[in-house]
Order: sequence, then structure tokens, then C-alpha cells
Amino acid sequence: MRSVIDVMDLSVKELEELIATAEDIIADPDKYAEACHRKKLATLFFEPSTRTRMSFEAAMYELGGHVISMSEASSSSAAKGESVADTAKTVSNYVDIIAMRHPKEGAALVAANNASVPVINAGDGGHCHPTQTLADLLTIWREKKRLSNLTIGFCGDLKFGRTVHSLAGAMARYEGIKLVLISPVELKLPSYVKRNILEPANIPYRQTTDLEDALGELDILYMTRVQRERFFNEEDYLRLKDRYILTEEKMKKAPEDMIVMHPLPRVNEISVAVDKDPRACYFKQVLNGKYMRMALILKLLKEAGTI
Repeated sequence: MRSVIDVMDLSVKELEELIATAEDIIADPDKYAEACHRKKLATLFFEPSTRTRMSFEAAMYELGGHVISMSEASSSSAAKGESVADTAKTVSNYVDIIAMRHPKEGAALVAANNASVPVINAGDGGHCHPTQTLADLLTIWREKKRLSNLTIGFCGDLKFGRTVHSLAGAMARYEGIKLVLISPVELKLPSYVKRNILEPANIPYRQTTDLEDALGELDILYMTRVQRERFFNEEDYLRLKDRYILTEEKMKKAPEDMIVMHPLPRVNEISVAVDKDPRACYFKQVLNGKYMRMALILKLLKEAGTI
């Protein structure tokens, strides 16, 4: 049974096909309005989410399907000690496809190995977040008209930022990609991401702590929040949380065609005044996420022979 746990589970050709499907959905939504008629999606979210959970649910409804939702662990048998494996086996009896978010790395893979329906990883701890990456790719494609020959600056929490890890892996498969890694020393991109993803693909990258110095060379600035929930020490979080704040003044140093992305939620790292800048694309990402999740649900259900 085909599941998607990591964006690397999808080939470059499949990514392009998903983008093409999403573009077709945008152009002709009525064509897809009953594509998943009488099919059911379970959204199993063991940690808080707004955009991802609602995006999956909206995606399934707009495909003509139904949703069974678990929005918090305390409302499920996980509160009684049920394992992820048993939850996946149980829920498979009720639905045709599962989207799952879990605070523990590897939980989605455990679910996929035990479910009898496709499982989509909606984020597992600090590991990866493949459908956010799909939203990111569609946003880059629609805004820049290409996925190659781009200089991307990742800024903020690069250590725990699963969206950064996933997008870096996806972009490493395209030609002419350069990365600028902007973070405090304590939140640098993990060495395993460099060793396993960037270096084998010969992706040039440089590390810096200075956002303003990097802005002038970027095609894309990908901001991230410092994630309180990933810290064991509140003191460290408070010290680092406002290290990078993108303001209107700083945007004057950026190229006119640079785009600003952010997986959201935003805390303080982008001033609300930046929202009116035409280069701000983070709310476009939210909408693009729905379209790419629609495309992925369709792909997996077709491969499973369900539709």
C-alpha cells in the first residue's frame, strides 16, 4: 500500500505530476467536485494544528469526500495508552486514507507499516512535513515559474524545522540550487541533513547569522518561527525566539522579485506590515497547500484502486 511519509518518497516526475494536477484543479475545480464521492479521510492529529488539519479536511470535502477527524490525542484511545500501530489498524477499518500528525519522529512510518490504507505524514516531530513541502513547491512554481536555478535563504529554526528539512531535500534534486542558511549557532541545520541531502547532491550552501547581509542575494526567503514546543529549556527559547524579525525596513535590502515564504504559524518573525508587500507569499502557501493535498489524495487513492 503506497503511503507518503517523506517528500523523498515522491520522484521528481511525480512532483511535477502533482503540480500539474493542482494547476488543473485551480483552473477547473468543478471537474474534481465528485472525484472522491463516498470516500473517507481520517485526520489523526496528536498535536495541535490549524492549517494542516483544516487544509486536509477542506481538500477532501472539495473532492466530494467525507472526513472523520481526531483533533487531539486526549480525545482518542491514545490517552488510554493505545499504540500508534493499533490506532492505524483500527482506523483503517473505517476510512480509505489517513492523514496523521504526531510529535514523535517516525510515528507516521509506524502507522503506514500497520495500516491497510494509504497514510500521509502530516508532520512527525522535527523530522519532516511532506505536504507542507508540496505547498511550498507549488508556491515557488507559481511565483517564480521554475524550480531550478534559485538561491534560497532559510532563516530561523533550522535545527527543529521539519519544513526546512523537507524543502531542502526536495530542492536538492533540481539544478542550480544554492542555499543560504541563516540561524543562531544553536539552531543550525543538522549535520545529517547536510551530510545526507546537500553534500551528495553537491548543493552549495553557506551558513550565516546575519539576515540583512544575506537578503540581497536571495530569490526566496523562507522564514520559520522558533518552535517553543521543541525546546526542553524555556530560558533557551526566550533567548532565541526574537532573534530574526523581518520588517519593512529590512525588505528594502531584498531584490524586487524575491518572494517571502513561511510555513506558519507566525509569531514575531515577520512584521504584519510586511503582509502588504507584493513579495509576501505565505498566505498564498496556505491556499496552495489545499490544492496539493487534493492532488496527493487523488494520486494515492487511484494507486490503491479505490477510485
